[in-house]
Amino acid sequence: MIKKVLLALSLALAAVSAHADEGMWLPSLIGSRIKDMRSKGFRLTAEDIYSVNKASMKDAVVLFGGGCTGEFVSAEGLLLTNHHCGYGSIQQLSSVERDYLSDGFWASSREDELPVPGLSVSILVRMEDVTERVAAGEKPADIVAAAEKDGHKADVQQMYYGNQQFLFVYDVFRDVRLVGAPPSSIGKFGGDTDNWVWPRHTGDFSVFRVYAGADNRPAGYSNDNRPYRPKRHFTVSTRGVEEGDFTMIYGFPGSTQEYVTSDAVEYVAEVSDPMKIALRTQRLDIIAAAQAEDAAVRIQYASKHASIANAWKKWQGEVLGLRRLGTVGKKRAYERRFAAWAASRPEYAHLLDSIHAAYEAVRPEYYIAELYSESVGAIEVFSRAQSLADIRSRVAGDAQFADAALGTQPSFLKDYNAGIDRAVASRMIAEFMQRMPAGEVPAEFAAAVSERGGVDAYVGYLFDNTVLTRETFTAAEFDADPVVRMAAMLAPLRTRMAAVRARNLSDIPEVRRWYTPYMRALMEWDTGRAFFPDANLTLRVAYGSVAGYEYADGEYHRPVSTLEGVIEKDNPDIYDYDVPQCLRDMHAAQDYGRWGCDVDGRRTVPVCFIATNHTSGGNSGSPVLNGRGELVGINFDRTWRSTMSDMEFDPAICRNIAVDIRYVLFVIDRIGGASYLLEEMDIR
Repeated sequence: MIKKVLLALSLALAAVSAHADEGMWLPSLIGSRIKDMRSKGFRLTAEDIYSVNKASMKDAVVLFGGGCTGEFVSAEGLLLTNHHCGYGSIQQLSSVERDYLSDGFWASSREDELPVPGLSVSILVRMEDVTERVAAGEKPADIVAAAEKDGHKADVQQMYYGNQQFLFVYDVFRDVRLVGAPPSSIGKFGGDTDNWVWPRHTGDFSVFRVYAGADNRPAGYSNDNRPYRPKRHFTVSTRGVEEGDFTMIYGFPGSTQEYVTSDAVEYVAEVSDPMKIALRTQRLDIIAAAQAEDAAVRIQYASKHASIANAWKKWQGEVLGLRRLGTVGKKRAYERRFAAWAASRPEYAHLLDSIHAAYEAVRPEYYIAELYSESVGAIEVFSRAQSLADIRSRVAGDAQFADAALGTQPSFLKDYNAGIDRAVASRMIAEFMQRMPAGEVPAEFAAAVSERGGVDAYVGYLFDNTVLTRETFTAAEFDADPVVRMAAMLAPLRTRMAAVRARNLSDIPEVRRWYTPYMRALMEWDTGRAFFPDANLTLRVAYGSVAGYEYADGEYHRPVSTLEGVIEKDNPDIYDYDVPQCLRDMHAAQDYGRWGCDVDGRRTVPVCFIATNHTSGGNSGSPVLNGRGELVGINFDRTWRSTMSDMEFDPAICRNIAVDIRYVLFVIDRIGGASYLLEEMDIR
């Protein structure tokens, strides 16, 4: 059976897709796509992209933090990623006195680069197909342990819902320092208003440096560490891009659901996303109002607001896209054709029935879990109570608990505002009780709210009496705390949630088990389809071309934006659109130095561009490369109508958004005054 599966996979990889720009391909298997890539303008080889025998592009790409991508642009560990990927680190290092979010930050020397506690980057050493080893009885844990003996980190990831297994081996570097970041008025220009839309005018980049021990191996932070010397770094091209130019994305896309059935799509478009959008809208309104009134709160909640808003707006576009494409209907039609083929094959004849039944069984519990997470689970002090209660159940004695609790209390309080949390709690508890299915709110909790006279009075009681917002408290005070009591009342729901905890509805084991034979069946049946494994935060290659698109009837969006659009949006009265005065002055004088070029007869600076590369969350910060493998941009987003591409990729309208590398260099040079960084780079 395993040889049959591998044969089907190899045939699927070699198939020519009708939508050739769709796909997130494993680098070690990219040879199956090179012919198609070269027909679109790629000029290098498969071994240039991925090799274990010599330095290749893979050695210049890193997993940045826990969910972004970055790329080396110098032989001394200089790293580019998105501003929003570095946002949490920049916020962590900021204060009212040193507001690096508003003002930006540029190290004037290596000594001024700022260590970021807790930040790491991971570099792929190698990947290996271990499908046959696992099928022969070797345990993935043993494979991982053997790969980690020499100091690497490793894991085994499933592809095609377990039909293929790959070992990924990494070097993890934990001494990462902030080198430069533009002010948020450039790096986050447009804020939530412009997020996920085109045209875009955001200089979404930040600069870090990776440090290593004297042996160039990973090491904890030390003044004795030296800049890491990567095996490969990208050459930077200032030739620019034009419509039709080949582009390639090399990065770590997070999660896609290309092959799920109509059950999953309908749940996302009609149930899950609408509920989450509504709840997050209320939270964001509360936070934004508080930020507008107080600069300290604006900094304190900047990263939290951005994190909440990013998925919130993505879900809105996803719903619009899935409905516009009629994805549920198309999936059902596809399933009917598959069912007709499978009917005469006993091993597949009832697969769809089993999948539909599995979704029907787990969907109610999964909805409750999502609602819980997005409502009461979003109350910060409540989450703190849950975390500490977990610690309380594991440690022995009051003193040990107090040490553990109070040791982490400063980090909780640093970015915490009780007024915001109280307002959020009132709205989220009300929504939780209203949206829960009949009879599912724990009786003890419902009674507690009722006894206090309703939600607002109950929330007032919680916040007026909790000790969890204080710097110190005793174990006895913790045990008697009303928020801790609330956590105990809702604990049965948490226990139930554990049974359906998964990245998405289709990842619940009772559902996922049926996708292993379903994927195998699809590959046997749909032989003209090019199957690529769903994204799972492992290194992938996507390729396409620079291209505009028709946004609406008669409304064509060109693929390149410029500084003219920045100035048109500039508004000193709106924080997200208030650009630095020096940028206004440069524009007025057209003083762009080497970074200016002619666009439609005007002297300006290119800012962003769009292309047809298939991307997802995790691709933020990915290098955008031209046909010669040179860096031309940094990927940071998708267009709003593209966000459904996690479930259905529409080549007519799906576009990734990248900041043009020329704008990055312009900002580093002319806004940041850090031209010395450019001297490290190989710029063509």
